[in-house]
Amino acid sequence: MARVLCTSITSSNWCVSWLRPRLPHSVSSPPPNPVRPLSLSPKRLSTFIAMTGSGAGPLKEMPLGLDPTTEEEYASQSKLFQEFINISNIDKAWIIKSDCGKGSKAVFSISQPNLLANKKRKFILSAHTSKESDNYVNFQWAPFPVELTGVSTIVPSPSGSKLLIVRNPENESPTQFEIWGPSQLEKEFHIPQSVHGSVYAEGWFEGISWNANETLIAYVAEEPSPSKPTFGGLGYKKGGLTDKDCGSWKGQGDWVEDWGETYAGKRQPALFVININSGEVRAVEGITKSLSVGQVVWAPSTKGVHQYLIFVGWSSDPRKLGIKYCYNRACALYAIRAPFQDSEVGESELKGNAAEDYSMVSLTQSISSAFYPRFSPDGKFLVFLSAKSSVDSGAHSATDSLHRIDWPTDGKLCTSAQIVDVVPVVMCAEDNCFPGLYCSSFLRSPWLSDGCTMILSSYWRSTEVILSVNVLSGNVSRISTAESNFSWNVLTLDGDSIVAVCSSPIDVPQIKYGCLVEKEATSTAWTWLDVSSPISRPSEKVRSLLSSLQFSIMKIPVKGVSDSLTKGASKPFEAIFVSSNSKKNDACDPLIVMLHGGPHSVSLSSFSKSLAFLSSIGYSLLIVNYRGSLGFGEEALQSLPGKVGSQDVNDVLTAIDHVIEMGLANPSKITVLGGSHGGFLTTHLIGQAPDKFVAAAVRNPVCNLALMVGTTDIPDWCYVEAYGSEKKPSFTEAPSAEHLTHLHGMSPISHLPKVKTPTLFLLGAQDLRVPVSNGLQYARALREKGVEVKVIVFPHDVHGIERPQSDFESFLNIGVWFKKYCK
Repeated sequence: MARVLCTSITSSNWCVSWLRPRLPHSVSSPPPNPVRPLSLSPKRLSTFIAMTGSGAGPLKEMPLGLDPTTEEEYASQSKLFQEFINISNIDKAWIIKSDCGKGSKAVFSISQPNLLANKKRKFILSAHTSKESDNYVNFQWAPFPVELTGVSTIVPSPSGSKLLIVRNPENESPTQFEIWGPSQLEKEFHIPQSVHGSVYAEGWFEGISWNANETLIAYVAEEPSPSKPTFGGLGYKKGGLTDKDCGSWKGQGDWVEDWGETYAGKRQPALFVININSGEVRAVEGITKSLSVGQVVWAPSTKGVHQYLIFVGWSSDPRKLGIKYCYNRACALYAIRAPFQDSEVGESELKGNAAEDYSMVSLTQSISSAFYPRFSPDGKFLVFLSAKSSVDSGAHSATDSLHRIDWPTDGKLCTSAQIVDVVPVVMCAEDNCFPGLYCSSFLRSPWLSDGCTMILSSYWRSTEVILSVNVLSGNVSRISTAESNFSWNVLTLDGDSIVAVCSSPIDVPQIKYGCLVEKEATSTAWTWLDVSSPISRPSEKVRSLLSSLQFSIMKIPVKGVSDSLTKGASKPFEAIFVSSNSKKNDACDPLIVMLHGGPHSVSLSSFSKSLAFLSSIGYSLLIVNYRGSLGFGEEALQSLPGKVGSQDVNDVLTAIDHVIEMGLANPSKITVLGGSHGGFLTTHLIGQAPDKFVAAAVRNPVCNLALMVGTTDIPDWCYVEAYGSEKKPSFTEAPSAEHLTHLHGMSPISHLPKVKTPTLFLLGAQDLRVPVSNGLQYARALREKGVEVKVIVFPHDVHGIERPQSDFESFLNIGVWFKKYCK
C-alpha cells in the first residue's frame, strides 16, 4: 500500500471536481518532474509533520496519527466502507445488432476499485437483449464478466463486426492496437515511440473514429519525443547519441509547456490514421503546430472527392493554461484531408488541387467555442456543442448551446458556412422549465432513426436528465421521468430505444430500457422498463442500510434579494437532503454540509459510494447547490463571479438555517465538508461563522488566492472569480501589489484569526490546480493559533485524490474525524 504522510497537529467520492463532472476524471501517473512547492524530501516532510503535534511524538506501537479510540473507529468504519467501495460502476455500454435480426447484444464496460493494487479493475459484461412486449424487455446475461487487463480503451466499429482495443505502454514500449472479430484476434499492431506515444483515451483530447467501410481508424496520440541535445567529454555532440555511445548523455533541451492538471508530462496531442489491413500509420499533415487536437470524426465520403477528418483544435498561443475541467478555453472545429484514400477510388480520379487539399480549414470562425462534432446519419449536417458563454465570460464552465452546420453535398469546404443556433443559451430558467444545456458528453452515435433527433444527458437543476433534441426544429423534450428526483444518464441507443442508468443518493445505479411510443402523428412518449442486472448489486448489509434512508430536493429562497440582482439570480437555489427515514427519540442525526467545487459545478441526485457510506454511519447530508452552480440558467450562474466568499457563503448559511428551522438538524452538531472551491467555501464558513460548526474537512482547498495565483495552472480563474467576468481582461501573469491585496482579502485566510473549528486537511502533493502549499499554509497558520488540525498528504495524487487507496483513506478519515466531534 502506498505510504501516506499523516499527523494530528494538536493545539486544542466527497471527490469534488473544479467544475461539473463532464469528463472522466483520469487517474494520472505522477509527472517525471513532480511539483515540490515545499522543497522538502519525503523524509523531511514526514519529520515536519510528526513534529507538529503538542511536542510529543506519535504513540508507540500505534499507526501514525492514530490513538486507541480512533483505531477502533477505523476498524469498524473501514470494514463497512469496503462493502460500499466493492459496488461496481457502469461506465459505458454499446449495442451490437444480431446477424439474424432478432434482438441485439448489449456490452457493458464496468469498473471496480482494486485497493490492494491501487488501480481500477475494468471488466466487460454482455447480455443478449430482446423486447418481448411493450412492457417487458429480456436481458440474458453472460454468467461472468471478463476482466480487461492493461486496456486503455475499447471502440467497436460502426457495424459492430470489429472491436478495437488499445493498450497504452507504461514505459517506452510500443502502443498496442488489437483488432478483434466475433471469435478471435484478427490483427495486432505495435506502434513504436518513434511514431507516436500513448493514445489519448479520455478527457478533452480523446478521439478515436472508424471510417465508414471500417478499414481506417483516425485517433489522437502523443507526438513522438522531441530530440534532445547530446553532450560528451568534449561538450556538445552534433548528430545525436547512438545506442552504443556510452561516453555521452542526453540533455533536457527546452522546457515544453503542457495543459496543466493531469496532463503533466504528456506530450502534444496530434492526429494519426492507421490502415488496419496493412498496419501502416501516418501522421495527418497540414495541422498548425501550435494546435492541440482532439475529438476526431470522419466526414461523410463523397465520390470523387478526397475524404476529410473533422477535429477540435485548441491553440497554445499565447500559452497553455490548465484545461482539465475548463470549458473556457477557446476551441474550434477544423477539417483536414485524411492521409489515406478509400481504395475504391483511385488518386487520379480525385478532384481538386493537391496543395489545397492538404490545407487545414477552420469551420467555426464566427464562434469562440465548438466541440463534440457529430454528423447526422445522412451526412447532410454537422452538429456541435459550444461553451461560448464560458469562453466569453471567463467562467470555467457555464451554460452550453447547440449548433448546426449544413454539410456541402459536393464536398467543397467553406470557412464562411452559416452556423445555425439549435438550442441557445437559456438566461433565466422559469419554474420547472428547461434550464439550458449542460452536457458532460455526447454518444458516438446519438441519433434516432428519423435522422434529426439526438438523445443526450444534461443537468437540470440538481438532477441529471435525458433529453431529446430535434436539431432541425430546435424542440427540446425531457424524456426521463421527473417524479422520483433520480438522476438519469444515457449509455447507448438500441435503434429507437435507449439503454440508460438511473440512481439516487440512496439507490444504487439501475439499468433502464426506454421505449419510444407513438401517441399521435406528431406526438411521442417514452416508457421506461426495469432491467434486472447483476451489475451494482450491493451486499445485504449495504442494501439494508440504504433502505433506512430517504432523500429530497429542497428549494431554498434567496435571502436579501435586491434590485441589482437579475431575475435568474433571485430565484431559489436547491439542496439535496439525505437523512434517516425514522427519528430516534425526536433527535436529529449530526449533519454534514456538503459543498461542491468549481464553483460552476453541481452536486447531482445520483449515487455516490462515499456519500452513501457517510449517510449510513449516522449522518444527515445537506448537499448545497448554491447560486453559481450549473443547471439553473446563465443569469444565476453569472451572479457569482466577483462575489465568491460572500454570496456563496450566505447561500450555504441560508440552507443550514432552513433545515434547522424545519427541525431537521441539531444546531450543535453541524460539520462541513468540501473540496477545491468547496474547500474555499468550507474554510470561509469556519472563519465567517466560527460558532456554527463542530468540525470541518477539506480536500485540496483554495485558502489563499494571492498565493494560488502565482502557482496554479489556471491563474485566470483567480481573477474571474475574485473580480468578476467583466474584469476577465485584467488577468496578468505579473499581479500587482493592489491585485494581491484584493485576492488576499477575498480569501479564507483573511478570516483566519476567528477560526476555532477542528479541521481535517486531505492534500494531493502533485496537485497543479490548487498546489499543496495552499492547504499547508492555512493548516500551519491554524496550528499557530491553537486550532486542532489533522493533515494527510497523498504523495502521488493530483487534484481529485482519486487513486483508490487515497480516496478510501480520505473518506474513512472524514467519517472518523466527524464522529470524534459529534458525540
